[in-house]
Amino acid sequence: MAEPTHRVLILGSAPAAAAAREWSRDPFNHIVAINNAWRIRDDWDFLIHPEDFPICNRPDELVRSQSIVEADEYVPHQNKFGGFVYAGGTMAFTAGYWALAALQPAVLAFFGCDMIYPNSGKTHFYGNGAADPLRADVTLRSLEAKSARLALFGAAQNCRVVRLSQGESRLVFPSVTTDTLMSDRLLSTKGMQAALQAEAKLNYFVSSGRYWEEEERFDAARIDHLDRMWLDAYCPQSLEYVA
Repeated sequence: MAEPTHRVLILGSAPAAAAAREWSRDPFNHIVAINNAWRIRDDWDFLIHPEDFPICNRPDELVRSQSIVEADEYVPHQNKFGGFVYAGGTMAFTAGYWALAALQPAVLAFFGCDMIYPNSGKTHFYGNGAADPLRADVTLRSLEAKSARLALFGAAQNCRVVRLSQGESRLVFPSVTTDTLMSDRLLSTKGMQAALQAEAKLNYFVSSGRYWEEEERFDAARIDHLDRMWLDAYCPQSLEYVA
């Protein structure tokens, strides 16, 4: 199998995301915009959004190179990676897993997705909006663990998962620049097996993606334990890198 070469930008709506408007397109083969992030620049390739994303917030027209990814496409892809309960039910993670499956990238670079919300001022580049990743949700009890899981699944298919932001983030990915996208070595995936076995034993898979309709059967304490397993598998202090 050929090594992946595509470099994918996942663009969110944090206040800092507007800086991406000035970036060169050259470092990226694909740009995936989440929700309102399609407004930041007009050369995006994919817009991904949840079922309840308001129609009034969607683009009126698409150019030939653009397409919209909706639940009927991203749910089956995310299910290939274990489903929403284990992956985390917010669009940054959903976009990441969809991109891993659909685009087979060498680099998955997040920007504007740090999930840090200020106490005052704008929460998003367009003004104020809901802090979706911080809502009370059994799948989002540790955003750090969910990001670690995504990064390890990326490494399993020879993809580096990074962030283009500097400073505080709920994402555990290494911080890089557009000039150093490929600078980090691939993570070891040796620690994944125990966590995957624990997921299989819990059997919290919901094929429809509508996990909230079955939430009463999910044990938060067991999910917390699973989250710790994923963080332990990723933890930089114990990482072994691929030779």
